[in-house]
Amino acid sequence: MSEHLALEKKAQEKTHSRSLVKGLLAGLIGGLAATAAKRATEKIFPPKPHGDPEPPSVLETIHWGFGAATGAAYGALAEYYPAATAKDGAAFGMALTSLTRGIDLPALGIEAEPENQTFREKSSELATHVVYGVVTETVRRVVRKMLG
Repeated sequence: MSEHLALEKKAQEKTHSRSLVKGLLAGLIGGLAATAAKRATEKIFPPKPHGDPEPPSVLETIHWGFGAATGAAYGALAEYYPAATAKDGAAFGMALTSLTRGIDLPALGIEAEPENQTFREKSSELATHVVYGVVTETVRRVVRKMLG
């Protein structure tokens, strides 16, 4: 564990004791805020060229639910494994990109296999997931401090 993470863990332990429920709640709120930030970033840097059809509304509902659930899981993990918050959540966002865009969505037939995705798709998804990870961590940290 790096010196920075060790100091952060010590500071975290001084401000509050570990709580699965508080971690889940802080992560859930962070995940919802981050999903909104990711969607806003996709308006600026969309994965598909302008003019391509928007995804069906059911996928948007799934997107919000997945963002909230993933944020909650991240918040719980951060309670017991502070190293998960490395790079202020950017590492979490990058890992999430690899999992969803590289494995899960292609397996479900929702996305093309990684080797068939364009550079624009890959770079947009990586950038917007890093935004998701950083916002999740930033909001999670603030909410968690508020919860004591």
